[in-house]
Amino acid sequence: MYILIIRKLVKIFAIVFLGFLFFSCSENKNSESTPPNLKVGEGYLAVPGGNIWYKISGTSKGIPVVLLHGGPGFSSFYLKPLEGLGNDRQVIRYDQLGGGKSDKITNTTLFNINHFVQELDSLRKFLGIKKWNIFGHSWGTILAFEYYRLHPENVVSLILGSPVFNLPLYAQHAKQLLATLPDSSQNAIKKAEADGKYDDPGYQNAMMQFYSMYLYHDPIQADLDSTFATANENIYTYMQGPSEFTITGTLKNYDVTSFLPKIKVPTLFTVGEFDEVGPELVKSFADKVSDSKFVLFKGSAHITTWDAKDENLKVVRDFLNSVD
Repeated sequence: MYILIIRKLVKIFAIVFLGFLFFSCSENKNSESTPPNLKVGEGYLAVPGGNIWYKISGTSKGIPVVLLHGGPGFSSFYLKPLEGLGNDRQVIRYDQLGGGKSDKITNTTLFNINHFVQELDSLRKFLGIKKWNIFGHSWGTILAFEYYRLHPENVVSLILGSPVFNLPLYAQHAKQLLATLPDSSQNAIKKAEADGKYDDPGYQNAMMQFYSMYLYHDPIQADLDSTFATANENIYTYMQGPSEFTITGTLKNYDVTSFLPKIKVPTLFTVGEFDEVGPELVKSFADKVSDSKFVLFKGSAHITTWDAKDENLKVVRDFLNSVD
């Protein structure tokens, strides 16, 4: 009889223990999937080399999304239209160290991919986010990919606007686009590149011509002015080069094409019809990712958040909602 009682007690204990274990695991799982309710507003975070500026907007219904601007050395002013995603989720917009509203830096040991990846994860930890969606544009797509490669467990999805995953091919396409400029502009570019004098007025004028055709068509003027006023030319020149089409910086040989099939999260690729990156190149990237979607914005240049503002916002919103 005592044996039967002991068996019943053991059985009851086992049921209670398993129930507690199940409840505990479920609670942990729910806490991981439930996004934090971040305080809306602006702030600064200390990272190696200085302080970065960030802004939280929107509500916390869906999984949050962080915005990674291009450059490197520029800012997130042109990504402000994506704060419209705040109807569905919280949006984290920030300026990478060196540009925008973040501290300026001149230390070249910080001008590298690893620093910016660590900086991004510091922001995630500081905000208490376990998992987030990552939107990257231009140079920001390199940062997004390298972050995913190092921290895949933190990434729910990737949105890659005008990705530059093969700099040699990008540079080749940009040189082809130069052929569409007037002969005088082409000659000025050739002369400046041969002499290494990129502050030459002819080169600078040709550069702005190129930008008006392949970088942006319909900018928000105040944000465009702020972008150039707060740009860190030292970072840009060191990592990219003197312009969008003269690629001489440390990133000039960057190519991760062969690694793209290793992306295992839902991924959205977008590009403008007249994008300096080239729709064909972006489509070739998308074809290498199994769970991917490709969208071309008609009539748009590189900065689709300006040139295709409403369509860009809708496409990104629909994609993120489908991921949720």
